[in-house]
Amino acid sequence: MFVIEDVQGTLGYVFHQKTLLYEALTHRSFLQAETHPTTPHNERLEFLGDAVLGLIVSESLVGMFPHSTEGELSKLKAGLISRATLAKAAGRVNLGQWLRLGRGEEVSLGRAKHSLLANALEALIGAVYLDSGLESARTLIHRLLDPEFLELRDSPELPVGGDWKSRLQEWMHKHDGTSPRYRLIQESGPDHQKVFSVNVENRGKVIGQGQGRTKKEAEQRAAEQALKEVCRQSSGTTRN
Repeated sequence: MFVIEDVQGTLGYVFHQKTLLYEALTHRSFLQAETHPTTPHNERLEFLGDAVLGLIVSESLVGMFPHSTEGELSKLKAGLISRATLAKAAGRVNLGQWLRLGRGEEVSLGRAKHSLLANALEALIGAVYLDSGLESARTLIHRLLDPEFLELRDSPELPVGGDWKSRLQEWMHKHDGTSPRYRLIQESGPDHQKVFSVNVENRGKVIGQGQGRTKKEAEQRAAEQALKEVCRQSSGTTRN
């Protein structure tokens, strides 16, 4: 069971209605063992939080990029509100430790699942909105996603929480006329905890490396490293 003061201190927000915080952190599986549950699960708050998040992110992007097209803004928004981005933000505040889960989710490592973390984060946003309104929700969203907003401001050409492989492919085609190649270089660990290591190469040279629990995750991380590096090098060349 979490200590409510710890959650509020980490979020930087004190709830007037504590029941909303409990609801936001309660997964459906938790209620399966409850004969007479006193707290509903978080799906209705998740629904609300998703809408509030979309509004605030859209508002922020319009202000940050006044000359961008609707399509460009939509792509940036998709990255910011993606499951991967929200799960990453949830990880920064260790949200998983506070989730109220059923035994099945506990056994299947539910506290680390991107879907559960992202949904709970949206539920928290919905809870804050109901507790004290849009301004408090806006403050929380910017606190949670501040690293992503800063990354966008500094390098809007990079995807935020999005498909790094696709963006690397686009960049390589545009600037080099080539396509990156991914190569699995190592596979370690027991079957239930595999770790894959992948290199991404261009013209026979390694331009990025990544690890992950799946080949797809490792490839995305390798592409992320590669894209950031080629963009950095390109920017340096342009300045020179």
